[in-house]
Amino acid sequence: MASATSKSYFWKGFRDGTPFIFVAVPFGLLFGVFATEAGLTLVQTMAFTSTVFAGAAQFAALQLLQDNTPTVIIITSALAVNLRMAMYSASLTPYLGSAPMWQRAFAAYLTVDQSYACSIVRFEKEPDLSVPLRMAYFVGSVTPITPLWILSTYLGAVLGAQIPESWALDFALPITFLAMIGPMMRTFAHVVAALVAITVSLLTVVIPFNLGLLIAGCAGMVAGAQAELILERRKTRQ
Repeated sequence: MASATSKSYFWKGFRDGTPFIFVAVPFGLLFGVFATEAGLTLVQTMAFTSTVFAGAAQFAALQLLQDNTPTVIIITSALAVNLRMAMYSASLTPYLGSAPMWQRAFAAYLTVDQSYACSIVRFEKEPDLSVPLRMAYFVGSVTPITPLWILSTYLGAVLGAQIPESWALDFALPITFLAMIGPMMRTFAHVVAALVAITVSLLTVVIPFNLGLLIAGCAGMVAGAQAELILERRKTRQ
């Protein structure tokens, strides 16, 4: 019975994660094209996408590589873009932290925007789920995305310039994040964090090497945390 229940939550996750393939596929194609245009070989491109497994950080690093940016800045910028993964991990730890080590390691590799967005909403709606059911759902949510991300990157790298510009693959990046961020704006703190990060990123766009992203991300986190503290204090006073 437990196995059947785990399977059912796996498929729930699979169903909830499936819509994201419509942006993950063009996103992967676009990265494959950009990577080969930047001079990476097919092997380098596939190693990049399968080990880093983080589209936004891959694009940031690739752009900086093309600009002959110092390696330290490239690594720092990629880590800054992926700083949200640390926040995702901290947010998921209360739900998945007691799972076996190998499962947590597997989940760490598969933690991407889509798997986090689907999972945190499900876990908050169903706080009494057991850890095995949560893990089954988490893995299910990223299963339709992972193989297609790698495959689409391969196709983009192989096809390269043969993909028509009329396909406008670059639409995938903003739409992906809009689709994930919209449903997650559930509290005042979330909205404050998003607005502050957006404002600061626009104000710091002139800073070289995309370092403005790091500043904006930190500012958003601080603002969101402060907003949440203020709300908690008001609740305790009432």
